[in-house]
Amino acid sequence: MNRFTRRGFTLAGLAALPALAACSNAVGSRGGETLDARVDATIEHMYRTIPSSRELADKSMGMLVMPLQTEVGVIIGGGYGKGALRVNGATIDYYSSTHANFGLQFGAQQYAHVLFFMTQDALDSFRHSRGWALGADVEYVFNDAGENLRAESTTGLAPIVAVVFGQAGLKIGASLEGVKYNRIIP
Repeated sequence: MNRFTRRGFTLAGLAALPALAACSNAVGSRGGETLDARVDATIEHMYRTIPSSRELADKSMGMLVMPLQTEVGVIIGGGYGKGALRVNGATIDYYSSTHANFGLQFGAQQYAHVLFFMTQDALDSFRHSRGWALGADVEYVFNDAGENLRAESTTGLAPIVAVVFGQAGLKIGASLEGVKYNRIIP
């Protein structure tokens, strides 16, 4: 008789993570053109649903727009997404984000996020690194209830502001997470 154990279930879930993380996140063969269209749509959606994000964009030196992040986790999790770095409204580079996490968690979710580089030093550091990981100098702002962002308080002092929005799916639990961004050719 075949009997599943917790260890077997966990190992099966971990084996499926790479395939699940790639689901519904393909950019397609038109590369940059398709990715730029998704970035444009994401920015317009953000401005429509979070009007105060326009003020952040106006104050920023540049923004990294990640239209679709797919994340899956069963104890150990991971995620992937692609996006574009915009400076003065123009795409100057494309990036992927990869992240891994560990903790009490189960489920999958998708969301969009934008990193606003509020200082030239923060933007330069991001652009000239070989692979950039989010650090403690990032101010996170989550918008899941249509609330307004306040760019004049703590976000006005942070070199990088991350806005997360458009969450879909269900992921339960807490985890420790690291995100790494790498320049790509779409």
